[in-house]
Parts: sequence; C-alpha cells; structure tokens
Amino acid sequence: MPARRSDLLRMRRLAQALDGDREVGPADVTRRMLAVQAQDFGAACWALALRTVAPSRSAVLADLDAGRIVRLWPMRGTLHFVAPEDLRWMLGVTTARMVAGLTRRHRDLELEPPDFVRAQDLLTAALSGGRSLGRADVMALWEAAGIATGGQRGYHLLYFLAQTGVICWGPTHRTQQALVLLDEWAPLSASRTLEPDEAIAEYLRRYLAGHGPATLKDFVWWTKGTVAQARTAVAVLGDELTTLEVDGTEYLVTARLADTATATPETRAESAAVHLLPGFDEYLLGYQNRDPVIDPADFERVVPGKNGIFSPVVIARGRVAGTWRRDGEAIEARPFLPLTAAQERGVERAADRYRRYAD
Repeated sequence: MPARRSDLLRMRRLAQALDGDREVGPADVTRRMLAVQAQDFGAACWALALRTVAPSRSAVLADLDAGRIVRLWPMRGTLHFVAPEDLRWMLGVTTARMVAGLTRRHRDLELEPPDFVRAQDLLTAALSGGRSLGRADVMALWEAAGIATGGQRGYHLLYFLAQTGVICWGPTHRTQQALVLLDEWAPLSASRTLEPDEAIAEYLRRYLAGHGPATLKDFVWWTKGTVAQARTAVAVLGDELTTLEVDGTEYLVTARLADTATATPETRAESAAVHLLPGFDEYLLGYQNRDPVIDPADFERVVPGKNGIFSPVVIARGRVAGTWRRDGEAIEARPFLPLTAAQERGVERAADRYRRYAD
C-alpha cells in the first residue's frame, strides 16, 4: 500500500522501541531486535538500555554476567549482542558462507587447519569448568604455546572458533567481556532448533519485527545472505508480511506492526521526541539504504572521512538531525540545522535519560 516516508520512519521507531512501548530489560530488547550491533561495547550497552523503560548500565552488565545476552559475530563479520537461545540457529544460517569467504585470508595469514585445531584444544582446556579469559590472556596463552597471533592471526583464530560454536563473549571483564565456552555459557539444551527454511524465515520475521519496514535488499545485506534465501523466507512467512510503497520503493513489514501503527495514531509526545542514539546504532546501521533516515549530504558529518566510525546521532522526527557527545557531565548536541525550541527541550530530556543510565 502507498505510504509516506513519515509513516515508514514511525513504524521503524515503534519496531525498535524508540517510540511506543519500551522493553522491561536489556535482554528483552535483544530478543526484540534479534541482533544489536556491538563492536563498540560501550555504545552497544547504551543502545540496549535506551530502549528500556528505565535505562541502566548496571542492568545491561547484569544481563551479560548472567548469560541472558551474549556477544558474537553472527553475521557480516561484525560483533552483535544476541540472545543465547537464538545464537546457534543464526549461525546455522550464516556460518558456512562466512567461513568459506575467509579461505584466501587464512591462506595469506598462513593459517592452516591444524592451527585452528590446536588453538581450539588449548583454549577449550583453559576455559573448561566455567572459567573465562580476556582477549589479551587468550593471545598470551596461544603465544606461549608457539601459535603466533600477530598480524590479525589471533583475531581470525577467535573469529573461526566463535563462528563454529566453540566460544562466545560472555561475562564482563574490566571494560569489555571475557571469552567462555559456548556450550557451558549457553547450553545446547536451551537453544532453539530450526530446520533450514524455518531458520531463514525466523531470521526475516525477527529482523522485520525489530527493524521493519525494510527492503529485501536491506535484509540480504544485514544477514550477508543470499537473495534466494530471502525469497524463501518471504514465501514461508506468507500472510505474516505485507508491503509498503514509499517513494517508489517497496518495503516489507509484518502485518502485526502495520496494524499496530494504524490502530495507534502518533501521539504529540512521539512527534516531539528527540533521541540521542549511540554510534553504530541499529536505527541507522540496520539497513543497506540509509537515505530514509539521513540526508546523503550529511552522511560524512556522521562518519567523518567515511572512515567507518559512526558518531552518536541526534534523531528528531525519525531523521538524523545532528551528532552529540558527552563532555564530563555535559551533553553537547551538534545539530546540522538550528533546532526548534521543542526539539531543544527534547534534547535535554534525552540527555537526562543518558545521565541516569551512565550514573
């Protein structure tokens, strides 16, 4: 059905728990979103917290320490927060393609199958019995055993063992997380088991529930999967999905989200809401095409020099309206254009939420 860009953006804010009903805790946000980009640990913790009723950094860390959230590379070679019960079926969809795509890189790094086996044996022995190690400790372990970790060798060893379901990032460790054995931290008995077509359909269902509306290309990019897989998912889901046409582009959306948005008109508070999102937030990065959210002319102001480092952003009326940073206790917004008085007040409210989270 035809729709306006404002309708698209409102549905996305509802799907991502930026507007409408927020989630009770960080683990609930993770399940809602399916996966939350988390290569910047601190930023990702705020991404989870801001979508909860009462943002709290300690609540995020508690869920990580309890194993209610894990961090891994489930897709695109990028760290994400995911729910432990979802991790294995997600890897079942993505691992084969991800590992196959690294064959040449492994050859360049002179990493052979025996290197991965030996690294796994050493790390499994060190972590067995519920133990955990920080990344530096793992590298020291391998180096002491004669396995060179320089030049990204260590990273690729970790990545391979994570992709193949041996390890994951678990409890907090200093300002990051420690590595643990996946089978101990997130037992197989608690994991969901899905057939291939069920798994790719669940991937699309959950992506759209937490990110929609989105295009088929957005989903293929997000998972780094194939168009054939995506089309299979659409066929399996059938009437669970509907479509929106915005500016000549077709977007997929769950029928449930479309009905919710139609049944609950935008409130005055939602229309005036301003959000201070972290760098690398799913609201901006969860799609291949980001034009609905940010003016292409402003993109380099968020990613200076297009260096891959995304600054925290100010969202007003669903669009990127500027960047922001914390300087001690002060929150400094840097709008691209002058904000209205209502938007200025919105920035202050959002800043107060962040301060309460960080304290």
